[in-house]
Amino acid sequence: MLFKIRHALAGARYFSTSPRHGAKNATQQISKLLIANRGEIACRVMRTANRLGIQTVAVFSDADELSLHVKMANEAFNIGPPASQRSYLRGEKILEVAKRAGCQAIHPGYGFLSENVEFAELCQQEGMIFIGPPASAIRDMGIKSTSKHIMSEAGVPIINGYHGEDQSDERLIREARTIGFPLMIKAVRGGGGKGMRIAESEADFLPALQSARTESEKAFGDKSMLLERYVRSPRHVEVQVFADHYGNAVYLYERDCSVQRRHQKIIEEAPAPGLSEELRVQLGEAAVRAAKAVNYVGAGTVEFILDKEDLSFHFMEMNTRLQVEHPITEMITGTDLVEWQIKVASGEQLPLTQEQIHKKGHAFEARIYAEDPAGGFLPGAGPLNYLSTPEPSNTTRVETGVRQGDEVSIHYDPMIAKLVVWGENRSSALQLLVEQLRNYQIAGLQTNINFLIDLASHGHFRAADVHTGFIEQHMATLFPAKTVSSEKVAQMAVAQVLNEIGSTRRLLNHLNPFDVELDFRPNYIPARSFKLKIGEKVHLVEIKSMGDDFQVKVDAGEWLQISANRKLHGNRFLLQTNINGHVSTFNTVIENGCIDMFDDNGLTSAELVQPEFLKAESAFDQANVSSVTAPMPGVLDKVFVKAGDAVKAGTPLAVLIAMKMEHVLKAAKDGIVKAVPNVEGTNVKKGAVLIAFE
Repeated sequence: MLFKIRHALAGARYFSTSPRHGAKNATQQISKLLIANRGEIACRVMRTANRLGIQTVAVFSDADELSLHVKMANEAFNIGPPASQRSYLRGEKILEVAKRAGCQAIHPGYGFLSENVEFAELCQQEGMIFIGPPASAIRDMGIKSTSKHIMSEAGVPIINGYHGEDQSDERLIREARTIGFPLMIKAVRGGGGKGMRIAESEADFLPALQSARTESEKAFGDKSMLLERYVRSPRHVEVQVFADHYGNAVYLYERDCSVQRRHQKIIEEAPAPGLSEELRVQLGEAAVRAAKAVNYVGAGTVEFILDKEDLSFHFMEMNTRLQVEHPITEMITGTDLVEWQIKVASGEQLPLTQEQIHKKGHAFEARIYAEDPAGGFLPGAGPLNYLSTPEPSNTTRVETGVRQGDEVSIHYDPMIAKLVVWGENRSSALQLLVEQLRNYQIAGLQTNINFLIDLASHGHFRAADVHTGFIEQHMATLFPAKTVSSEKVAQMAVAQVLNEIGSTRRLLNHLNPFDVELDFRPNYIPARSFKLKIGEKVHLVEIKSMGDDFQVKVDAGEWLQISANRKLHGNRFLLQTNINGHVSTFNTVIENGCIDMFDDNGLTSAELVQPEFLKAESAFDQANVSSVTAPMPGVLDKVFVKAGDAVKAGTPLAVLIAMKMEHVLKAAKDGIVKAVPNVEGTNVKKGAVLIAFE
């Protein structure tokens, strides 16, 4: 009841001040709201709007017609093809839909149009409430070079660097030498790690600069860069601020978002561990000064680089929108920030003063992605054939926009969900996080859940010894060589056999003309053998059974005596085994020759190896070993070579766009291009041949 009780108290406390120049003098009721976004943030905004009695309107691309946010909305409108430039980024089209549907306001969520100055201005011109800050604040904070100057004048500490207008290679190289290496190259617009590169030395600088420019221009339509001193062991600490039209501004404490991959956050916590209350106040007050310096209104996040050694902090940037990780702030303050956004946008004053905002406990958010952590965190895509989540409660939130059977699309961010937990202190919250990650079970699509379990269980993370290079520093212990015990292999083999028996029983009952439930279970199964591939290792399994008792031999080892049964509970097929008096229960998902088992270590997957004669029949049109293939599903954006071209090792061959990120594919060795099977703009699957060599 913690969240509900504290939220009710928060909602009852208002205070009055005089409106500043240009502020609204009266509230404007919002009865119908368009959410100009998709996925989990669209669903999250709708939940609050529904609670407040506000009708919701969704927009969707062709790829999202059957998505959860469309189903949740009172109305929904198609706005174009899957590519975001032709759908979710079409500001004029979305505004037209909002007016057509009779909406008074548009909530942009995050990403897409949330920090688009032109869209905010267009809404203002058309008399549509934009649930976000004024366009001027977006403009000032959206251009990082401008924001640095404003923050410096407002007395907010900034980091050394170059934020000038001269963007020539010569000037940037000169400034880079002055700053010193390593240094950070960053796009002046946007966020999410796009257009960001680290140059370790002068030799790295120009290639990194060009790559950052290309990605920034594609993502934000601007290739201007800034340079900053790169802090070797920084912490990424951000402060949630909120301001209204009357000059009131508050902070709702801070979040630590240090643990990142590809410069993108993967796990966040609030409050930031290891900070004194004095430092916490200094960060909060600096963030409020930053907001007031640009006459900010609404929800915003001021991001700081905090030196891990001396705890000095410097302004990095301000995100002029609701952040992905806002739920952990809600969990420790008992607030609903989307409700605050709607009320402030309507012209109401902030619900609480700074003195009335209190934090309690600790919260974590883990971002669950379709990606391959061991393969460099390359994004993935595909159907969610099996999905089972933890039960939501006052201490656990599952923020998602997908259901079982939905597709993780190549066109958008590969985030599946955010798992948010709360505890009385950091250790209890972290323990709950690990437990609920084990309960978040996805099969058939590769995710980062196992990695998140290992990360949250890591000794240095448990000790709050975090910084932005955490994953790189602990690569060996975060990605250990994992072995699977003979007992685990045997249990998976038993699950496979029980699944075959269950399938036979279901088939017989389906064909039974007398409609009598048949309990098919052979008393004796003669010895049989098959192979299970787990990771890169293939295990030979021999198995025979008598009733519920199995004898299993793995890789010519000793025979194991196993009693087992497998039954459906909810949407989980629970396998219970007894090996020498040790009883264990696992969820098992078996489909298309794959056996997925979930336990305290997360997911273990096995593949039923086909006999050679079957593989020979299905193996056709195999990719040549010298071909360059797609490392993930995506869109083939550019091709730099043609048939007959001679290339050297390291030559860029093509650019693949996947989940809004640009991936340059290079030649692994010298060769002659034989064929380019796909043209630019083609959607390609993982493993598709992009460049074939002689």
